[in-house]
Amino acid sequence: MRTVFGLPLYVVNQYERGIVEMLGKYQRFVGPGLHFQLPFLEFTRVRDVREHTLDIAPQPVITKDNVEIRVDGLVWVRPGLEAQDIQKTFYCIDDWKRAVLELAMTNLRQEFGGLTLDESLVAREKISANLCQNLDRMTQDWGLKVCKVEIKLIDPPNDIKLAMHKQKTAEQERRAMRLLATGKFEAAEQEKMATIQLAQGQRDAEILVAEGKAQAIQIVNESAEQYFKGNAQEFKRLEVTESSLKNNSKIILSEGGISPTILIGELPVSEPGKIGNHDLPRHIIDTDTASEMKKSPFDGRK
Repeated sequence: MRTVFGLPLYVVNQYERGIVEMLGKYQRFVGPGLHFQLPFLEFTRVRDVREHTLDIAPQPVITKDNVEIRVDGLVWVRPGLEAQDIQKTFYCIDDWKRAVLELAMTNLRQEFGGLTLDESLVAREKISANLCQNLDRMTQDWGLKVCKVEIKLIDPPNDIKLAMHKQKTAEQERRAMRLLATGKFEAAEQEKMATIQLAQGQRDAEILVAEGKAQAIQIVNESAEQYFKGNAQEFKRLEVTESSLKNNSKIILSEGGISPTILIGELPVSEPGKIGNHDLPRHIIDTDTASEMKKSPFDGRK
């Protein structure tokens, strides 16, 4: 607030709110802008309604598990914007900033007293939210608005910090060993899969080679069987022929002297080159012994 050229006029800034008193008694609320007051009778008092930052000094608190820690924080608070809030800041509280700090420290000890050390270390945001809610509710009678509370530091004793450091180190080592074991296991699994695939490939190759050899052997066997079967049949014919010659039988040779036909007994011959009424385009051989048959054209066959 500032006066205008020594006149009973004054200006209230945008970030200010005020009250006018006459002879020490509340008269009216004044907002931003130009205002008039009666000289020597009226007096104007203003409040800065911007947020004020209050620093909570580090203080020892006892947790639920009887561990002493040091805690500090920040509180953002401002006076209310309504007329009744401005009146309360003047008439309901003397030093509102100091009152808010004392109230914040009391609630801070209560919050940490209901939590263990481990819970306190991980519940920083929850503690800040609870403090903000509680302080805002408690300062309404003073015409104040608590906007935000932050816990800056939670400092355990040195022996607790050393134990926490060892625990953290052990946890990191355990995690590293687990990751290393997982890596070795995965590598072993990959190696096993590669070995299995290699063995399967070798097995498939050996199966293909064996199948090829089996097919080759089968072809050779079939060829040998056909060859020896033909020779056996021919040999059988020769044996039959030899045994038939002992009975003074007739043999009719086809062209080329192959596949003899045996005629049992005598055949009537009407004229040369015929048997009965049939022409003989083949050779007819009379023989009495099997030894003479061996001199026949069969001798050169194998």
